[in-house]
Amino acid sequence: MDVEHAEGCRQRDANRLADVRGSGDHLGDHGAAVYPDRRTGKLTRMGDGRCLWFVERRSVEVRSEPLAPLGAGQVLIRTSMSGISGGTEMLAYRGELDPDVAVDETIGALGGTFRYPYRYGYSCVGVVEQSRADLHEGTLVFAFHPHQDRFIANAADVVPLESADPRLATMFPLVETALQITLDAEALLGEPVVLFGLGAVGTLTALMLQRAGARVLAVDTQPWRRDAAGNLGIAAIAPEALPDVLESDGHPSGVPLVIEVSGNPDALRTALGLLSHEGVALVASWYGAKDVSLPLGGNFHRRRLTIRSTQVSTIPARLSDRWTPARRRDAVVGLLDELPLAALATHTFPFDRAADAYAAIDAGAAGLIHAALGYG
Repeated sequence: MDVEHAEGCRQRDANRLADVRGSGDHLGDHGAAVYPDRRTGKLTRMGDGRCLWFVERRSVEVRSEPLAPLGAGQVLIRTSMSGISGGTEMLAYRGELDPDVAVDETIGALGGTFRYPYRYGYSCVGVVEQSRADLHEGTLVFAFHPHQDRFIANAADVVPLESADPRLATMFPLVETALQITLDAEALLGEPVVLFGLGAVGTLTALMLQRAGARVLAVDTQPWRRDAAGNLGIAAIAPEALPDVLESDGHPSGVPLVIEVSGNPDALRTALGLLSHEGVALVASWYGAKDVSLPLGGNFHRRRLTIRSTQVSTIPARLSDRWTPARRRDAVVGLLDELPLAALATHTFPFDRAADAYAAIDAGAAGLIHAALGYG
């Protein structure tokens, strides 16, 4: 290469870099997004992101797609861990959701419907790799985003985590859900509460209800789940033992509150029979396309029973003068250090073996309470 040509190349690269620094994004050859490396100043291709797709019932695969240019107020995140929800996400995996229902209108990264193929997941923890916002590179963050190794997010939508353990932080949305259930359960000091389901959300809810002063009796069909909950100080019993335990505890006519978080409609039917006069069945489960048939005859009618849903996507109106999504998420960041999350983080699978992770959850593998994907 002669000197004149080399100088021309250097000038052209300098002009390109100035354009990128001025506009914040650029499309290089073949439409690939590029950005200036903060350390070297050289133009660097954004490259591809590898993301998980739900392609049909009980089938997932990893696909690559080019990353968009980094816009103002956005960050590029390199994922360390992403958590798998044992509730809604498994309904998606099993094809038990209405394909025409919107995935989640409150989370910008989750567009479209549950019609295959689609991307899903909402629990990514990673490090800010590039930033065009007031969020420093190297910051550990949580983002509501489908499973993906590198992705662009609006800085306003991510949650800085400071020194949290990335694996445990994948349970951020589960802790937030359990906190909202506890808030929706209202004043509980000294009150008996029966809770159905000791998955990750159920166990976290039981722990937070106890922090609020409730006397929790948890029910689960799996002995190993009951043992795990017992090791965390939760009174847990088999469903068939429930009537005798309630009688011996002085509640033969029922309890004021039952929380259903097992995902099993049969548990809700049982719950209605456990309620005392004007009792409430608080439903945290999303049953998807499952048929739910309930006995709404004599006891339901005469006891003035209430069936009420609890959902984390919104703050209920009666709490909106005290709670906002921002306050709730700040509270969750604190709870990540306070709750015994390590006992629930039982399984981690490599991202490339995501199909194995879903199959294990689907099969109800013994000892599996919460699974995550690792991006080593």
